[in-house]
Amino acid sequence: MEVGVRLRAALAGVALMSMSLGLLAQVGENRQFQMPQTAKAQAASDPSAGKPDSQAEEELQKGTALTQTGSFAEAIPHLLAARGRASNDYVASFNLSLCFIATGQPRQAVPILTALRAAGHNNADVNNLLAQAYVGDGQNQKALVALQQASKLAPENEKLYLFVADACMAKQEYAVGLQVVDLGLDHLPRSAHLHYQRGMFLALLDELDAGKKDFDQARGLAPETDIAFVTATQKAMLEGDVLEAVRAAREGIKKGHHDYVLLTLLGEALLRSGIAPGQPEFTEAQEALEKSVSERPNYAGSQLALGKLMLLDNRLGDAIAHLETARQFNPNNASVYSNLASAYRRRGDLQQAQNMLAVLEKLNQAEAEKIRSAPGDRKAGYPGSEKGQSEAAERP
Repeated sequence: MEVGVRLRAALAGVALMSMSLGLLAQVGENRQFQMPQTAKAQAASDPSAGKPDSQAEEELQKGTALTQTGSFAEAIPHLLAARGRASNDYVASFNLSLCFIATGQPRQAVPILTALRAAGHNNADVNNLLAQAYVGDGQNQKALVALQQASKLAPENEKLYLFVADACMAKQEYAVGLQVVDLGLDHLPRSAHLHYQRGMFLALLDELDAGKKDFDQARGLAPETDIAFVTATQKAMLEGDVLEAVRAAREGIKKGHHDYVLLTLLGEALLRSGIAPGQPEFTEAQEALEKSVSERPNYAGSQLALGKLMLLDNRLGDAIAHLETARQFNPNNASVYSNLASAYRRRGDLQQAQNMLAVLEKLNQAEAEKIRSAPGDRKAGYPGSEKGQSEAAERP
């Protein structure tokens, strides 16, 4: 179909540019996640709290600190050691669930979160995190039920909808994501972020014209803000207008909007424009991506883009380091593996290159099966999908 072909040429990598970034937005920054406010309130009167165990308390402190910095895998053993022994089992269980989801183990989080609900912690935070876990585990209907419960408890909490929308984006469950943002917009019709996300899902469902209306609404609701410039840049990327994307991103950054997503979009747009090492634009892309990584080291999108840039400059060690970091935070992104395979091959590590290609093949097979078994047009092979991202990346 002509529209599908046009989008396949325009959508490369867009799934990486989700705005609120779900779990990563829940940790590591004072403005959002130290511990959810409801967690703090319930922790103070947690009926499961027992006598303090000094070793368990120390493990809980270590695990919580690691969670807050995005060191999810490292936090898990500490939180496992604290769970059931620390005075605040609610916090240990909640953080452990978050870490399991962030490390690609949502199935491990589901029973912990359902147990928390049964123990009297049926709050918006637990239901929202459970919804994310269900999305990660492919239980979409249960995810929507959990989100609806979270929404009843905190209907005007914008982040509840954005976090689950990001989980849907990561799993390429675009139709489910559309239901999520529609629920949010029922309560927050003037949310620029939700309109932006809705535009993304519509575009990825091959409804770019409808998506453009939401992009325009997002910009109109929050003009001259970070989200306005991110939206303008993303819209241009979706339309395949790389020069306009570069212009819009530069304008936003010039006006002081140094949002890490906007910086990543600028770097990605410059990469797609055909820059080469030694050009001023190459330096501009590197500076933007390095600043994005510095601001949010756990963001897979900027790590991947910077890895591709380093690969273009033949800085293989740096490229592999950034690509492996991207792999850690987004292990199901096929583009990461195709670029890693190229980097390892060029470094002479043929076994590692082959390992990356083997993972890439499994991901593509899984995506093909998912598309075959899904009703309607699931956008087979468009570059916004993981399969399409691998096609858009450098071939090993």
